[in-house]
Amino acid sequence: MITTLCEAPDFIVLEPGQSLRTAVDAGAWLQLAEGRARVVSPPGWLGETVFMTETLLTEGDMHRVPQGGWIEVSAVTAVHLRVHTPERATRTPASAQAQARPVMRFVRLLTGW
Repeated sequence: MITTLCEAPDFIVLEPGQSLRTAVDAGAWLQLAEGRARVVSPPGWLGETVFMTETLLTEGDMHRVPQGGWIEVSAVTAVHLRVHTPERATRTPASAQAQARPVMRFVRLLTGW
């Protein structure tokens, strides 16, 4: 079963075999409190080729999402995951204004801007 959310919740709890697709901002951190999970990064470009990386997280691991976009978290075992959003104070005023507008956030997540 795959669930899709437009914005990542603070905590994610999944049973084995469940997956969650969610949008995250660049610089977000994923902290696995319990279980094992597979995380597929947002799509990126290498020349003219689209690629995604896959990371296996085990209990206690932390994973930084370098670019914003849609990630997929799949539970290998029962998972308790915490999502840490990037500090808003480190953003420039222009990007903070773009973040405040939902349409701009959506465009930024789609393009990795």
